[in-house]
Amino acid sequence: MRSFQSGSIVVLLLALLIAGCAGRGGAGRADTSYVARDVNTLYSAARDRLDRGQYKMAALIFDEVERQHPYSVWARRAQLMSAYSYYLEGDHTASIGSAQRFLTIHPGNRDAPYALYLIAVNYYEQIADVTRDQRITQQALDAMGELIRRYPNTNYAADARLKVDLISDHLAGKEMEIGRFYQRRSQWLASIIRFRRVVDEYQTTSHTPEALMRLTESYLNMGLPTEAARSAAVLGNNYPGTQWYERAYELVREHVPNAPVAAAPAAATAG
Repeated sequence: MRSFQSGSIVVLLLALLIAGCAGRGGAGRADTSYVARDVNTLYSAARDRLDRGQYKMAALIFDEVERQHPYSVWARRAQLMSAYSYYLEGDHTASIGSAQRFLTIHPGNRDAPYALYLIAVNYYEQIADVTRDQRITQQALDAMGELIRRYPNTNYAADARLKVDLISDHLAGKEMEIGRFYQRRSQWLASIIRFRRVVDEYQTTSHTPEALMRLTESYLNMGLPTEAARSAAVLGNNYPGTQWYERAYELVREHVPNAPVAAAPAAATAG
């Protein structure tokens, strides 16, 4: 049904955009042969729609360029322009599909980095709040990582590196939310697993100091004072001026008074 509707829309668009349409419409599947046009006319019509902000129409006509003239140099360009138009329309699934098709057919093309960047950005712009499933977030991180690995010296990779930091912070935030959830239910082992993941896999994010303090709490509640003191010591050595270390220091001094930890925080020393 969807392919029939898309074909019908393209026929209608071309009939409206390009003079000289011939033939009759019917109740059955649309026959687009009667709107076949030269590649320059089709591509120009698509660009015109794109420039006017009619992104869905532009994407459909770019698709038609590829369909009617699959072996022309314009077909390759139209694939990318279709992906870009779908992206502007907010149709992330269609944009990713067009970009992936381009990479499949033209893996060594000079525009391959841009196609991969489009895929990554489409995933990136679908990242949901940390309270929701983060599958898309992981896909965005994977796509950005692939772009950086394959094309490290491009401007696209430079932008991807900035976005990777934001994505990692987002994923760490999700782990923290789950860890705190388990803490509230006194499920200490489950909380430790989540906080350790933040420390081990997202150690450069803003969530690491809190994760170390939460580990100190969870280890103490699990009856593992040595591990608690070790987490507090790592926190003190790396983030000595934070409220998280102040809290961890107080916990260790209260529950493991002889444990070696880093220097006392300023607030604790003043007290």
